[in-house]
Amino acid sequence: MTPSARIQAAIELLDAIIAAARDGGPAADTLIARYFKERRYAGARDRRAVRDHVYDAIRRAAERPDTGRVAMIGLTQDQPALAALFDGSPHAPLPIEPGEAGALASAVPGWLQPLLAALVEQDALLGRAPVDLRVNRLRATPAQVAPLLPDATAIPGLPDALRLPEGWPIEQHPAWQDGLVEVQDAGSQWIAAACVAQLGMTVVDLCAGAGGKTLALAAAMAGQGRLIAADTIRSRLARLEPRAERAGATFIDTLLLDQSHEARGLAHLQEQADVVLVDAPCSGTGTWRRNPEARWRLTPARLDRLIAEQARILDFAAPLVRPGGLLVYATCALVDREGRDQVAAFLGRHEGWIAEPIDLPVGRAHGGGLLLTPGHDGSDGFYFARLRRQA
Repeated sequence: MTPSARIQAAIELLDAIIAAARDGGPAADTLIARYFKERRYAGARDRRAVRDHVYDAIRRAAERPDTGRVAMIGLTQDQPALAALFDGSPHAPLPIEPGEAGALASAVPGWLQPLLAALVEQDALLGRAPVDLRVNRLRATPAQVAPLLPDATAIPGLPDALRLPEGWPIEQHPAWQDGLVEVQDAGSQWIAAACVAQLGMTVVDLCAGAGGKTLALAAAMAGQGRLIAADTIRSRLARLEPRAERAGATFIDTLLLDQSHEARGLAHLQEQADVVLVDAPCSGTGTWRRNPEARWRLTPARLDRLIAEQARILDFAAPLVRPGGLLVYATCALVDREGRDQVAAFLGRHEGWIAEPIDLPVGRAHGGGLLLTPGHDGSDGFYFARLRRQA
């Protein structure tokens, strides 16, 4: 592909990503993979260059552009040399007309800016994220794994964590294939640490998804106790089984819940759990480094629906906790309505609960919990709080 043809390919992909963001279609990575599967002529350098163009254009435009061409013309403001590639040659985009406007550069959509926690460093939300790993104590120790990954560095305060450069292909490495490490952002590892799960406990991961935090809890429990991974989406839970087998976490029980009738499916666990983790569905504003097009999908109405769902989940999670036990609430979001305000509302609805301090060498205290941000902590953005049910 010529450099100009790469620009045209990026425009076509951006058109597809914009449409998917508007209509609830596939994620950008999925669309990019499909695009090149149908274009075998594109070499590795072509694919890398096009992908970089696409993500550079997405990262600089907080508001969803009308077209891929608008997004790419906006990118020429940051990379002026690209403007010459709009030359109208075969397989190239038409020249940029005088006065033709590109997408405006911004980190956060205008409507969302006042809703973010005041501590958030907005410019850091769109940097490129590294590859964070958690050494799986069920298979190995950090001392055994570190020599296998000489490119990795330690993450201060997290004894089981390693960090690789952005884009490092860890899933091709035997350390991952043999279950010695799991890909897990440092912030997610801090949340698992806040659960203080221990050997012999009963622990429920209530919104387990594919089980990233479930596996961290399994390692903290040394493979002994009762660990239940629950979710309402069968396809997500199905991804946990092979991951758990690879990790040696074979004691995990999965529980598929009926959407809107979760309390019925959880009744047998009432007041049984030492720890319940609610890693709630959220806006994902803390993960924009990895999923920058998520900004184009989020709307005020969708945010309202997510906040209502978070409150509903907390309400049916609370009865599962035994007196004296913990409910850990977490979101990969930086919006106060999803974090600080959600915890305050829960405490207002439920007597006999307190938000207890979380003694971790990370984040900043914020409304009864901790706020982690890419700019301050080098991790994805998270809010989490530890709620104790009083005996």
